[in-house]
Order: sequence, then structure tokens, then C-alpha cells
Amino acid sequence: MIQVRVPATSANMGPGFDSIGVALQLYNRLWVEEIPSGVQIELRKKQAIEIPTDETNLIYQTMCRFYETIGRPMPGVHMIQEDDIPMVRGLGSSAACIVGGLLAANELAGRPCSKEELAVMAAQMEGHPDNSNPAFFGSMVVGALDEKNMKHVRLELPDDLFFAIMVPNFPVSTEMARGVLPSAYSRGDVVFNVSRAALLVASLMAGKYENLEMAMEDRIHQPYRKELIPHMEEIFAKAKESGATACYLSGAGSTLMAMVTKDKADTFREQMSAYFAALPDGWQLMLLQADMEGAAVVTEA
Repeated sequence: MIQVRVPATSANMGPGFDSIGVALQLYNRLWVEEIPSGVQIELRKKQAIEIPTDETNLIYQTMCRFYETIGRPMPGVHMIQEDDIPMVRGLGSSAACIVGGLLAANELAGRPCSKEELAVMAAQMEGHPDNSNPAFFGSMVVGALDEKNMKHVRLELPDDLFFAIMVPNFPVSTEMARGVLPSAYSRGDVVFNVSRAALLVASLMAGKYENLEMAMEDRIHQPYRKELIPHMEEIFAKAKESGATACYLSGAGSTLMAMVTKDKADTFREQMSAYFAALPDGWQLMLLQADMEGAAVVTEA
């Protein structure tokens, strides 16, 4: 069987709405083999959310779209889907399905497409590249998409930077999160975000962590989505008090993210774990480093 591993991703990083994301060391795995006809889907999951085991499964639909794109009939497949990425929490679970489906289908078909070509397909299917790019390429990726093309730049992240994932027990759908956003923004808000996004990229490239608190400021989506995440501002304040360099809303939420340097990671974990124990909504805390490899075919038998 072909085995594919895809990392979780955290998108919309601060001011990087629909454009900047990072891959994390948390993974979904997929095993695929060709069978005479039809589709057989087995699930290995740690979540109560129902996942389709028929032709409506997102991974299977992605594989079908790939075969349609290359002009070949979709074969029958046996598929095993193992999900460790929390679903509907702003950690790229849908992008992981799309990226995994494209990579697996490309392997089954004899690799007619490059990873770059697959990344364009994934960005077009998602409608934005900030989850699919880091899922494919690892690390932090800045991307832009138009009707025909997708351009991206992968940035190397230092190994002394941790991402503290703070996940509650409630979801926030992308549809709901986009529904609270305004249809237009002022020039001042646009300039504010452009300056912060540029500062974010430059500061990470230069290792200037002292800039990150300002660089993660945003006026495009976080002020409007905070009403969907109870205690968001209080959690951010506590995270910074506990040693976080910067905080932001991961994707559309409900996961909150803090960036923590290695020397402060133990103190941060201890203080925030105690804080979350007294907070409602069953918050879970994980400190992860960036995944530097991206989606990969792990084994082929």
C-alpha cells in the first residue's frame, strides 16, 4: 500500500489572512491501494466527528478530481484514513485531506505531476494557499493565488521556536467564521495589515523575535472572530504573561496559537496548563515545533 503523511497547518498567521501558514508536527496518515472497482474506506480516528466512508469522503473526491484533471478514469481504491489533526478547529484538517488525496492519487497514477503542480491544484480546490502550501512544503510558507497561478516562498524557521496549540472542545466552521467578516475595509486597516505582514516575514527571517508581538497584530479577521471564541483575549493575555512571544487565531478558529521560544517553553506549559484546568470548554495544550518536511510518501509496498 502507498502510505502518505500530511502535517497539520496553522494559517492566517496574524495579519497573513489567506496567505501565510506554518506546518506543525502533528499528522494525518493515509494508506491507499488499487482494487478492481469501487471504494472501500476504513477510518482510524480519535474524534467523535463523523467522517464519510463512501464516495462523499473528501479524500476520495480529491482523488477523483485529480484523475479527471489528468484525463484518466478513477480506479477502484481501498483507503485507510488515520486522523490525529483535530477537525473543524483551524488546524488544516480539510487541507490535509486534499493534500493527502492528491499525493496518493499522483502515486497511484505513476507520478504524472510534480509537487509544485499538485500544490497549485490544492490551492485552487481550497480557494486560498495558506493551509495547503505548508502542508505540501513544510515550515512557514507565504503564498498568493490568482485565477491561473499560485506563487509561494518557503521560509526556514529556527528550531528554538515552538508553537503552542490551544484547542477547545468546540468547533468554529469556516463558513461561520467568514460570515462575521465585513465586505470592505478602510484604507487604514489595509495599511495596518500590510505593514504587519511584511514585518512578520522580515522578523522571522532575521530572527528578531522582539518584533513578533506587533507583527502578529491584525485588523482583517481576528477582531471580528473573537466573539466566536470565548475568553480569547484573556487567554492571549495569560499566554503573554506566561512567556509567549506572540499570539494569534489559528485559521478560522477555534484553536488559538502562541509562539514560544525554547527557553520559556517549560514555564509556559506549566502555567498555561494550570490556567486551562480552571477554564471551561475543555482546553487542551500542545507545544509543537514546525514540521520541516511537509507531506510525504512514507512507504510503498
